[in-house]
Amino acid sequence: MKIAGAPISWGVCEVPGWGYQLSPQRVLAEMRDVGLAATELGPEGFLPSDPDELTALLDSFGLSCVGTFAPVVLHNAGHDPVPDIAGPLDALAACGANVLVLAAATGTDGYDSRPTLDDAQWATLLGNLDRLGAAAKEKGVLAVLHPHVGTMVETRSDVDRVLAGSQIKLCLDTGHLLIGGTDPLQLAREVPDRIAHAHLKDVDAAVAARVQAGELTYTDAVRDGMYTPLGAGDVDIAGIVTALRSNGFEGWFVMEQDTILNGEPTGEGPVCDVRISVEYMNRACAGLPAPTPV
Repeated sequence: MKIAGAPISWGVCEVPGWGYQLSPQRVLAEMRDVGLAATELGPEGFLPSDPDELTALLDSFGLSCVGTFAPVVLHNAGHDPVPDIAGPLDALAACGANVLVLAAATGTDGYDSRPTLDDAQWATLLGNLDRLGAAAKEKGVLAVLHPHVGTMVETRSDVDRVLAGSQIKLCLDTGHLLIGGTDPLQLAREVPDRIAHAHLKDVDAAVAARVQAGELTYTDAVRDGMYTPLGAGDVDIAGIVTALRSNGFEGWFVMEQDTILNGEPTGEGPVCDVRISVEYMNRACAGLPAPTPV
């Protein structure tokens, strides 16, 4: 089992004004202390951009890097997104990671709203996904698309359009898919060959339903605890892990519990929930068979 963490579980996010941002030293130390051996990089500026500094910092905490998240505008015919991934690709090369997790950004900050695309914009988006996939492959990196609330690929119909109209593989984010109206377990069973990376989130479905109904913004829902430790919410995490592994999945399971902090934690802080999730994964994955070769 390849299990990693992500800075968003500590409230570290690329959205301006998201919340109080903990230091890299605290986040990386707590990842190490709960037994994680790897992480995604987090938002631009969280970790050093200099390759030597980045690798030295990760090494000092005994952590490797598995990938990075990159929101990119893909639907605008007048914008070339290939240069937008140059920096993330360089960062991945610097620390020996090989997964670029793309999101189809709206072009505005945050994830509380999104426009509707016409057919021409969809054609541009799908073409750009394959262009970015090819550009990443030239650098030895696998690009995957992350369906994400508040982006241009959010709903099941959006996901289906990507599956039919491009060759890119997916990051199966169990939380964002559920909130966007997709059953992540069903998707894992239907298209296992298109899933190459996984973000494991658990969700309070009652809060998610309020987002779907327009009663809560995504940001307010995160603040209200929509994401829970693994095993405490309504997503069948163990079933999803089993379904993926039984179909040959050999990628990373990145644990994420999106969090918003109001200030420096006075007690343990976010690491308490991360520890619960690690313990859940250790229990849920005990005795699972090795992935079946594809």
